[in-house]
Amino acid sequence: MEDLSKLENVTILDHPLIQHKISRLRDKSTGTAEFRKLVNEIAMLMGYEALRDLETENVEIETPIEKTMAPVLAGKKQAVVPILRAGLGMTDGILSLLPAAKVGHIGLYRDEETHKPHAYYCKLPEPISLRTIIVTDPMLATGGSAIDAINFIKEKGGKKIKFMCIIAAPEGLKALCEAHPDIQIYVGHVDRQLNENAYICPGLGDAGDRIFGTK
Repeated sequence: MEDLSKLENVTILDHPLIQHKISRLRDKSTGTAEFRKLVNEIAMLMGYEALRDLETENVEIETPIEKTMAPVLAGKKQAVVPILRAGLGMTDGILSLLPAAKVGHIGLYRDEETHKPHAYYCKLPEPISLRTIIVTDPMLATGGSAIDAINFIKEKGGKKIKFMCIIAAPEGLKALCEAHPDIQIYVGHVDRQLNENAYICPGLGDAGDRIFGTK
């Protein structure tokens, strides 16, 4: 498979801090509390880079010394849209950078036999068409859930969309790039492959179960 990191809309965030924290996520001995904390920290580190292109405008402020023009974020506030349920684990990390951002939710589940995603919930902040939208999901496996979630957002009028995941399978990353070449994709690590059950290898198990302490 081609080197997907060379695609213009894919950014592999290989910062040592991100990679170290991903290694801790992979370890099966990492408990729920630490796992949840790591996902939050990784999302914040990834968000710092993914939000580099936010637009700013100059406004007048007064420092203790004098008045000056200073940059602030421009336009409508951003929207964070986690794919339920695992995407919720990344939300607070983004909100720590953008505390005024609105939060939407998209609920999808995967059919265990067909591995196809099905939607059961979609609620987005308005006006979604004017916002920078950050879609979060820790794992990008087949790409089906991410593709469908972004389809829903586009149907509602979303235009400027970024997708953030911590670990991606090359098959899912390729599928997402082909389905939505107009979005920006930020990935912590591209793993080896999907196995016969469509789980990422080496992966880290079920991110939702490990975030919420369920089996």
